[in-house]
Amino acid sequence: MTAKSVGIVVFPGSNCEYDVAAVLEAIGVKTQFIWHGQRDLEGVSGLILPGGFAHGDYLRPGAIARFSPVMSSVVEFANSGRPVLGICNGFQVLTEAGLLAGALQKNALLKFLCEEVELEVASARSSSTSLAETGQRLRLPINHFEGNYTCDADTLNELESNDQVVLRYVENPNGSMNSIAGICSKERNVVGMMPHPERACDDLLGSVDGLQIFKSFASNL
Repeated sequence: MTAKSVGIVVFPGSNCEYDVAAVLEAIGVKTQFIWHGQRDLEGVSGLILPGGFAHGDYLRPGAIARFSPVMSSVVEFANSGRPVLGICNGFQVLTEAGLLAGALQKNALLKFLCEEVELEVASARSSSTSLAETGQRLRLPINHFEGNYTCDADTLNELESNDQVVLRYVENPNGSMNSIAGICSKERNVVGMMPHPERACDDLLGSVDGLQIFKSFASNL
Protein backbone atom coordinates (compact mmCIF):
# COMPACT_ATOMS: atom_id res chain seq x y z
CA MET A 1 0.00 0.00 0.00
CA THR A 2 1.33 3.44 -0.89
CA ALA A 3 1.99 5.58 2.19
CA LYS A 4 -0.41 8.47 2.51
CA SER A 5 1.07 11.91 1.98
CA VAL A 6 0.02 15.40 3.03
CA GLY A 7 0.55 18.32 0.68
CA ILE A 8 1.67 21.57 2.31
CA VAL A 9 0.75 24.51 0.11
CA VAL A 10 3.50 27.15 -0.05
CA PHE A 11 2.78 30.74 -1.09
CA PRO A 12 5.36 33.53 -1.44
CA GLY A 13 5.58 34.67 2.19
CA SER A 14 4.62 31.39 3.87
CA ASN A 15 6.95 30.79 6.82
CA CYS A 16 5.56 27.86 8.81
CA GLU A 17 5.70 25.13 6.18
CA TYR A 18 8.82 23.46 7.58
CA ASP A 19 7.42 23.44 11.12
CA VAL A 20 4.26 21.70 9.89
CA ALA A 21 6.26 19.20 7.84
CA ALA A 22 8.52 18.38 10.80
CA VAL A 23 5.56 17.60 13.06
CA LEU A 24 3.81 15.44 10.47
CA GLU A 25 6.99 13.51 9.66
CA ALA A 26 7.54 12.97 13.40
CA ILE A 27 4.16 11.25 13.71
CA GLY A 28 4.81 9.11 10.64
CA VAL A 29 3.05 11.09 7.90
CA LYS A 30 4.87 11.76 4.64
CA THR A 31 4.76 15.33 3.35
CA GLN A 32 5.43 17.21 0.16
CA PHE A 33 5.53 20.93 -0.53
CA ILE A 34 3.17 22.23 -3.19
CA TRP A 35 4.10 25.56 -4.77
CA HIS A 36 1.18 27.96 -5.20
CA GLY A 37 1.74 28.12 -8.96
CA GLN A 38 1.07 24.44 -9.60
CA ARG A 39 -2.30 22.76 -9.97
CA ASP A 40 -1.36 19.09 -9.63
CA LEU A 41 -2.35 17.58 -6.28
CA GLU A 42 -1.87 13.99 -7.40
CA GLY A 43 -0.72 11.64 -4.67
CA VAL A 44 -1.80 13.62 -1.62
CA SER A 45 -4.50 12.52 0.80
CA GLY A 46 -4.74 15.77 2.75
CA LEU A 47 -3.77 19.43 2.42
CA ILE A 48 -2.46 21.97 4.90
CA LEU A 49 -2.21 25.71 4.24
CA PRO A 50 0.38 26.92 6.77
CA GLY A 51 0.90 30.25 8.47
CA GLY A 52 2.91 33.20 7.21
CA PHE A 53 2.20 36.24 5.07
CA ALA A 54 1.00 34.96 1.69
CA HIS A 55 1.88 37.52 -1.00
CA GLY A 56 2.90 39.93 1.75
CA ASP A 57 -0.72 40.19 2.99
CA TYR A 58 -1.27 42.92 0.40
CA LEU A 59 -4.87 44.17 0.14
CA ARG A 60 -5.71 41.96 3.14
CA PRO A 61 -4.42 38.57 4.33
CA GLY A 62 -5.26 35.80 1.86
CA ALA A 63 -6.90 38.08 -0.69
CA ILE A 64 -4.24 37.59 -3.38
CA ALA A 65 -3.37 34.01 -2.41
CA ARG A 66 -6.97 33.09 -3.07
CA PHE A 67 -6.29 33.63 -6.81
CA SER A 68 -3.14 31.50 -6.95
CA PRO A 69 -3.39 28.68 -9.55
CA VAL A 70 -3.26 26.01 -6.84
CA MET A 71 -6.45 27.25 -5.19
CA SER A 72 -8.80 25.95 -7.91
CA SER A 73 -7.34 22.51 -7.18
CA VAL A 74 -7.63 23.08 -3.42
CA VAL A 75 -11.33 23.89 -3.83
CA GLU A 76 -11.87 20.76 -5.92
CA PHE A 77 -9.91 18.71 -3.38
CA ALA A 78 -11.98 20.06 -0.49
CA ASN A 79 -15.24 19.47 -2.35
CA SER A 80 -14.25 15.82 -2.75
CA GLY A 81 -14.47 15.45 1.04
CA ARG A 82 -10.77 15.08 1.79
CA PRO A 83 -9.22 16.86 4.81
CA VAL A 84 -7.94 20.42 4.47
CA LEU A 85 -6.48 22.45 7.34
CA GLY A 86 -5.66 26.15 7.24
CA ILE A 87 -3.52 27.52 10.06
CA CYS A 88 -3.47 31.28 10.79
CA ASN A 89 -2.73 32.79 7.34
CA GLY A 90 -4.02 29.53 5.87
CA PHE A 91 -7.32 30.09 7.68
CA GLN A 92 -7.49 33.57 6.15
CA VAL A 93 -6.88 32.12 2.67
CA LEU A 94 -9.65 29.54 3.14
CA THR A 95 -12.18 32.23 4.09
CA GLU A 96 -11.15 34.37 1.09
CA ALA A 97 -11.59 31.32 -1.16
CA GLY A 98 -15.09 30.73 0.19
CA LEU A 99 -14.23 27.31 1.63
CA LEU A 100 -14.98 28.58 5.13
CA ALA A 101 -17.55 31.13 6.24
CA GLY A 102 -16.81 34.57 7.61
CA ALA A 103 -13.62 36.62 7.57
CA LEU A 104 -10.66 37.64 9.72
CA GLN A 105 -10.20 41.31 10.57
CA LYS A 106 -7.70 43.32 12.62
CA ASN A 107 -7.46 42.46 16.29
CA ALA A 108 -9.32 44.55 18.83
CA LEU A 109 -7.21 47.50 20.01
CA LEU A 110 -5.18 47.06 16.78
CA LYS A 111 -2.44 45.11 18.53
CA PHE A 112 -0.27 42.32 17.12
CA LEU A 113 -0.53 39.31 19.42
CA CYS A 114 2.21 36.76 20.06
CA GLU A 115 1.43 34.69 23.13
CA GLU A 116 0.25 31.32 24.37
CA VAL A 117 -3.49 31.06 24.93
CA GLU A 118 -5.87 28.55 26.41
CA LEU A 119 -8.50 27.13 24.07
CA GLU A 120 -11.51 24.90 24.52
CA VAL A 121 -12.36 22.22 21.99
CA ALA A 122 -15.89 23.31 21.07
CA SER A 123 -16.51 20.36 18.75
CA ALA A 124 -14.75 17.06 18.11
CA ARG A 125 -16.77 16.64 14.91
CA SER A 126 -14.15 17.82 12.44
CA SER A 127 -11.21 16.34 10.58
CA SER A 128 -8.74 18.20 12.81
CA THR A 129 -10.36 17.68 16.23
CA SER A 130 -11.78 14.16 15.88
CA LEU A 131 -9.43 12.63 18.48
CA ALA A 132 -10.09 15.38 21.01
CA GLU A 133 -12.97 15.58 23.46
CA THR A 134 -15.50 18.37 23.49
CA GLY A 135 -14.65 20.66 26.39
CA GLN A 136 -10.98 19.64 26.42
CA ARG A 137 -8.52 22.48 27.07
CA LEU A 138 -5.49 23.05 24.84
CA ARG A 139 -2.64 25.53 25.21
CA LEU A 140 -1.44 26.79 21.84
CA PRO A 141 0.41 29.92 20.67
CA ILE A 142 -1.15 32.66 18.59
CA ASN A 143 0.83 34.99 16.34
CA HIS A 144 -1.35 37.37 14.38
CA PHE A 145 -2.56 40.91 13.78
CA GLU A 146 -5.70 40.02 11.84
CA GLY A 147 -7.15 37.08 13.73
CA ASN A 148 -10.40 38.66 14.87
CA TYR A 149 -13.07 36.34 13.44
CA THR A 150 -16.22 38.02 12.16
CA CYS A 151 -19.33 37.16 10.18
CA ASP A 152 -22.93 38.29 9.86
CA ALA A 153 -25.56 37.26 12.40
CA ASP A 154 -27.14 34.60 10.19
CA THR A 155 -23.78 32.97 9.49
CA LEU A 156 -22.89 33.01 13.19
CA ASN A 157 -26.19 31.38 14.08
CA GLU A 158 -25.63 28.74 11.40
CA LEU A 159 -22.10 27.98 12.61
CA GLU A 160 -23.26 27.59 16.20
CA SER A 161 -26.40 25.60 15.30
CA ASN A 162 -24.43 23.20 13.05
CA ASP A 163 -21.66 22.64 15.61
CA GLN A 164 -19.11 24.12 13.20
CA VAL A 165 -17.13 26.07 15.82
CA VAL A 166 -14.26 23.71 16.64
CA LEU A 167 -12.04 25.87 18.88
CA ARG A 168 -12.93 28.72 21.21
CA TYR A 169 -10.72 31.05 23.23
CA VAL A 170 -11.17 30.64 26.98
CA GLU A 171 -10.22 34.31 27.36
CA ASN A 172 -10.81 36.17 24.10
CA PRO A 173 -7.52 37.88 23.13
CA ASN A 174 -8.49 39.53 19.84
CA GLY A 175 -12.22 40.39 19.86
CA SER A 176 -13.36 37.39 17.80
CA MET A 177 -17.14 36.88 17.67
CA ASN A 178 -18.24 34.38 20.30
CA SER A 179 -14.53 33.86 21.11
CA ILE A 180 -14.17 31.77 17.93
CA ALA A 181 -10.64 30.51 17.29
CA GLY A 182 -11.43 27.87 14.67
CA ILE A 183 -14.30 26.63 12.52
CA CYS A 184 -15.04 23.85 10.05
CA SER A 185 -17.10 23.51 6.90
CA LYS A 186 -20.58 21.99 6.91
CA GLU A 187 -19.02 18.79 5.59
CA ARG A 188 -16.54 18.91 8.53
CA ASN A 189 -13.47 18.13 6.38
CA VAL A 190 -12.22 21.72 5.95
CA VAL A 191 -10.93 23.35 9.13
CA GLY A 192 -9.40 26.76 9.78
CA MET A 193 -7.85 27.96 13.02
CA MET A 194 -5.85 30.99 14.12
CA PRO A 195 -3.68 29.26 16.78
CA HIS A 196 -0.46 27.54 15.68
CA PRO A 197 -0.59 23.86 16.74
CA GLU A 198 2.75 23.16 15.01
CA ARG A 199 4.43 25.37 17.62
CA ALA A 200 3.12 23.23 20.48
CA CYS A 201 4.29 19.74 19.59
CA ASP A 202 7.46 19.40 21.66
CA ASP A 203 8.03 19.54 25.43
CA LEU A 204 10.93 21.90 24.75
CA LEU A 205 8.39 24.40 23.41
CA GLY A 206 6.31 24.17 26.57
CA SER A 207 3.33 22.21 25.25
CA VAL A 208 2.52 19.15 23.16
CA ASP A 209 -1.19 20.00 22.88
CA GLY A 210 -0.79 20.73 19.17
CA LEU A 211 -0.23 17.03 18.52
CA GLN A 212 -3.93 16.51 19.18
CA ILE A 213 -4.71 18.53 16.06
CA PHE A 214 -2.21 16.81 13.77
CA LYS A 215 -2.99 13.31 14.98
CA SER A 216 -6.68 13.99 14.38
CA PHE A 217 -5.89 15.29 10.90
CA ALA A 218 -3.72 12.26 10.14
CA SER A 219 -6.43 9.87 11.30
CA ASN A 220 -8.76 11.26 8.64
CA LEU A 221 -6.42 10.85 5.66
